[in-house]
Amino acid sequence: MANSFRLPDLGEGLTEGEVARWHVAEGQEVAEDDPLVDIQTDKATVEIPSPYAGTVLKVLVAEGDVVPVGTELVVIGAPGESAPAPETRPVPEAPTARVQATPVVRRIAQDLGVDLETVPGSGPGGRITEEDVRAASGPSEGRREPLRGIRRVIAEHMARAHREVPPVTWVEECDFEDVALDRLLPTVVKACAESLIEYPELNARLDGDAIVYLERYDVGVAVQTDDGLVVPVVRGAEAKSVDELATEIADLADRARSGSLAADELRGSTFTVSSAGKLAGLFQTPIVNHPEVAILSIGRVAPRAVVRDDEIVVRRMGTLALTFDHRVVDGARAAAFGLAVIARIESST
Repeated sequence: MANSFRLPDLGEGLTEGEVARWHVAEGQEVAEDDPLVDIQTDKATVEIPSPYAGTVLKVLVAEGDVVPVGTELVVIGAPGESAPAPETRPVPEAPTARVQATPVVRRIAQDLGVDLETVPGSGPGGRITEEDVRAASGPSEGRREPLRGIRRVIAEHMARAHREVPPVTWVEECDFEDVALDRLLPTVVKACAESLIEYPELNARLDGDAIVYLERYDVGVAVQTDDGLVVPVVRGAEAKSVDELATEIADLADRARSGSLAADELRGSTFTVSSAGKLAGLFQTPIVNHPEVAILSIGRVAPRAVVRDDEIVVRRMGTLALTFDHRVVDGARAAAFGLAVIARIESST
């Protein structure tokens, strides 16, 4: 008897997921617990194993499609078994049908002046995709690629942060002369985690009409991968040494680039640190990693002429830029936090 497999509830309040990659094809034999499909959520890419052994009779959702939890993804049966007829559901009358489109697609349609009521949807269940909207807006210029996977998640998070968070960025110089370059990032993460204890409003969440002050210090570290930016989380960063942080961050970064991080390693950060390394400009104005309320980025670190004790000397200097949600954090407190981070960095030996 054929078994259908539906998109499971992956937790964290998620209601939909993108089929990022199929590990099987129709007609292929699959064993129980063999890799079946990768699902991209707004948190991470999750590899889902096959709950059944048998033959893949029908793949029902294409790679790149975004579908709600509970959607039938694949049918698996015994060798030689035929796929059952697709489940039929009544189609609502056109006048009462609701346009199916994500908030991102709706904003694109508004920007392009496209009436979604007039756009035929090519996605699952008649969902209107970005490609549908752009095709309806006029002729295309150049090569087009749909937003998929991590890039789609980044786009949605950045749009949400821009829409919801009133950001302010504070920038200051920092003397990194006594910080080993291979310990620069963990040193900054350690300094931030310890400073968050003193400035709890930067380690908080805005929940409706309340501010939730978090009592854990789990620092996200932005990592650039071939697919886009991901933010694995260092748990309890305030209690770890710089050497421990260096080892853990290196491991997380390696596994982020190989795509082997577990979903829970990308969830629940309370504050984020970002560094562009050799590609860093003088400084950046980072975007808050929603629903956090603050993020710190490390700018270019290089020898520069500075004044020390009325003398011009060459020191290895850099900049730190702190972007914060002004609804939760006052400018003076953000500046004090930034100076506390710098003081810890400059005194770390």
